[in-house]
Amino acid sequence: MASSISSLFRRSLRRPGRREGKQEAPAADGIPSHMPLGKAGERSSILYSAGQFFFEYLVVVSLKKMPDGRYEPKIAYQFPKRENLLKGQKEEEERLLQAIPLFCFPDGNNWEPVTTFPSETFSFVLTNVDGSRKIGYCRRLLPSGRGVRLPEVFCIISCLGCFGLFSKILDEVEKRRQISMAVIYPFMQGLRESPFPAPGKTVTIKSFIPESGTELIELTRPVDAHLEHVEFPALLQRLSPILILHIFASAVLERRLIFLAEELSVLSQCIHAVAALLYPFTWAHTYIPVVPECLLDTVCCPTPFMVGIQMRHLERVLEQPMEEALIVDLCEGKIIRAVGDEEDILPMKLQNEMLASLNRHNNNNNVHTSEQLNALVSEAFVQFFVRLVGHYSSHIKWSKNGLGTFQERAFCKAITSKTNRRFVKKFVKTNMFSLFIEDAEKSRIPQEAYFQQKITEYHQQKKHRRDS
Repeated sequence: MASSISSLFRRSLRRPGRREGKQEAPAADGIPSHMPLGKAGERSSILYSAGQFFFEYLVVVSLKKMPDGRYEPKIAYQFPKRENLLKGQKEEEERLLQAIPLFCFPDGNNWEPVTTFPSETFSFVLTNVDGSRKIGYCRRLLPSGRGVRLPEVFCIISCLGCFGLFSKILDEVEKRRQISMAVIYPFMQGLRESPFPAPGKTVTIKSFIPESGTELIELTRPVDAHLEHVEFPALLQRLSPILILHIFASAVLERRLIFLAEELSVLSQCIHAVAALLYPFTWAHTYIPVVPECLLDTVCCPTPFMVGIQMRHLERVLEQPMEEALIVDLCEGKIIRAVGDEEDILPMKLQNEMLASLNRHNNNNNVHTSEQLNALVSEAFVQFFVRLVGHYSSHIKWSKNGLGTFQERAFCKAITSKTNRRFVKKFVKTNMFSLFIEDAEKSRIPQEAYFQQKITEYHQQKKHRRDS
């Protein structure tokens, strides 16, 4: 199974930038995909629209003992069962279901039955044939019972990115699992029949539990939709603010990043947090929060990637013939390997302002809720992009037919600070900036309303300072 899935992960869905033309590009090693290569140029994205189904599947993955004595993860249950699928849909579903077990047990096949096992929550991302992404939200736990048992994983597959909300759903799943498997499915059916709420809104699910009666479960989305798949506290607990800025700088220039930790939950939370620092831009390259053991050679890819690897594989990773990469130890809170220029990438004045902001929030994190800290940390990085590229819309020339053309040279020339301009000239060559501008050229209505709001506020504040 691993070899067939591995071959599917050696494809790229890299979209050509504006300067590369619109013709289809050949596939290259890079972005993991559990499906055949789609059209070159499709953007990877996670949808957040209200009114959709909460999830596509709930699968239970258990460990099955093989003849050689090792255990292999297999899907023991799938809900719902989809029938009357067209041939293409059926093939797509089969590939999806084939990939899921590998990511539910990415730490290999050397398992033994145990009496205790701490439940853990983590997630993974699979890239679809059209470039869209499906997220697997996982809860790995030990079934209730006596004697030695093997852990199992409840995995919810959804195209919706909202880690906190799905963690609450998995809490409910785990609570019901301790009673009976039969209690889980009415709850999930009720969830599937409920529309995904709009930002800041709540949906209430009715669920019957034997001996407890009917429970009302409220699921609320954060007001700021761009923060609903992120836990910045997980990052601040493990890395100093200056190291976070060095990682951010590497990510902004689309370099290769490897994160190491033993716990799957730490890897997935921290990598999602790093990707979220890039808002309003989107990491458009290889993105694997937890790399399965059989795919460790992903680190040999010459293209940009952001991956998480369990610490037990560190020696194997360092032995790989990889190109320059930033390797981050989340257990010790340090950088194991660096390119060497990380502290010089960002404009120094802006870097110092972000560092002061992160230090301030880090020192006061005991007085903030997780949601407040998310908002405060995100604000520092959003302001970085506002001040450097917030004037982008003024340099899109619109034709009579409503299509825009970005004036890159004038855009860069408009930046008065030499250090800021030097950085932006590098940043405009990245894929993430090209994708952002391509979307902006399609419509006069900004795609990222929150970012546009911050740009407007910044200009108003500048005008107020000039007038006062």
